[in-house]
Amino acid sequence: MSSRPVPGRHPAGLAGLVLVCLGLAGCAGADDITGALATPASGQSAYAAPPARAAAARPAASAPSTHPDMTPSALARDEANFSRCVASLEPKARQAGVSAAGFRRYTAGLKPDMGIMAKLETQPEFSRTAGDYVTMLVSETRIRKGREAMAQNAQVFEAVGRSYSVDPYVVAAIWGIETNYGSARGSYPVLEATATLACVGRRKAYFRDEFVAALRIVDKGDIPETHLRGSWAGAFGLTQFMPTAFQRDAVDFDGDGHRNVVDSVADAMGSTANKLKRGGWVAGRSWGYEVVLPRNFNYLLADKHVRKPMREWAALGVRRPEGRPMPAAGETAYLLLPAGAKGPAFLMTDNFKAILSYNPADAYALAIGHLADRIRGGGPFVQPWPEDQRALSRLERSELQKRLASRGYDVGPHDGAIGSKTRVAVREYQVSAGLLPDGMASGEVLESLRARDGS
Repeated sequence: MSSRPVPGRHPAGLAGLVLVCLGLAGCAGADDITGALATPASGQSAYAAPPARAAAARPAASAPSTHPDMTPSALARDEANFSRCVASLEPKARQAGVSAAGFRRYTAGLKPDMGIMAKLETQPEFSRTAGDYVTMLVSETRIRKGREAMAQNAQVFEAVGRSYSVDPYVVAAIWGIETNYGSARGSYPVLEATATLACVGRRKAYFRDEFVAALRIVDKGDIPETHLRGSWAGAFGLTQFMPTAFQRDAVDFDGDGHRNVVDSVADAMGSTANKLKRGGWVAGRSWGYEVVLPRNFNYLLADKHVRKPMREWAALGVRRPEGRPMPAAGETAYLLLPAGAKGPAFLMTDNFKAILSYNPADAYALAIGHLADRIRGGGPFVQPWPEDQRALSRLERSELQKRLASRGYDVGPHDGAIGSKTRVAVREYQVSAGLLPDGMASGEVLESLRARDGS
């Protein structure tokens, strides 16, 4: 994943804080399916307890920043210059449509929240496998609450599905995972948070646009300033929009003249559906299908760049569990193994990519799709998650990358983020080492590399 915050959202509750780590601190790749997902303990109270096997997740403090804009002297300088920095953004805000009176009103008395810098740089890391992450988020409590939320807002969800041709159960699942159906939205004033990040520290360039977008929200009257509260990174609302994403995707679905994703369930669900539609959602299709692979399967085909029609997957011996019928023969999909060859397998459609447009992390999108199916009445996955799988820590993932690079493999940056280059390198190494080439950056691969390197 890039170093930018995840576009369009976040974070408020557990899932959100997991994924802002991907964007702000670089602690996992956008398509990281190894379970290296950061989960601050402070966010866990609103969610079901992790399964027993997740108890082994180990917190580790992030390494101190070496960025020149994050040194104590640089932060002190930015803090002292905060008011001048905010004032300097008036031309940019005016160009974006913020009134002169509005700019003065909403910036008067703004002060930086320097505590945000600590969150930006020292988010603790908890290593979880993809299975632990999905199991934790798709809990029986969240399934039940999702059904209740949809029943209480039946007309809204029916209208959203009809207007945007998007699966309303997926919209409800995003609501459930983002803010636990509204109970975990975050309490930071968005103007203060985005102003702080726009004028202090290493993310100033990115957050200037977010701050200006937040100013425009309150100046145009979409959301009252006192209601515009969310995460320390500036995301807000029932389904956690970043201010720029709000400007791009939010809609006035209840017709009251305001796009209020904080107080209006209709606006929040309509805006979320609009974002999915823009992300490429295709009506009448599932996000993906659990499948069972045959013995001696060619795991080199487990690559999101290898797309095949369902008929070709079937010809390779791929089946749905329990005798369920395969999807339409001409529908194309790629094979995803979020826990490697030892875990469940999935054929992912273009609608999975649409969910990824909301947040580009495979484990997140899988949790969204699975929760949607469970709220609808579907059952749990048939194939179990591996009980003995351990997620590598960020330091271990970086070590794995360095060891692969020393052997000539192109893994990209040695940053502990498992992206497509690292997965390809892992797969190539697995072939050379006689391991199943599933591309999984696992403890088995790291131990094999250590053994071959004699350390």
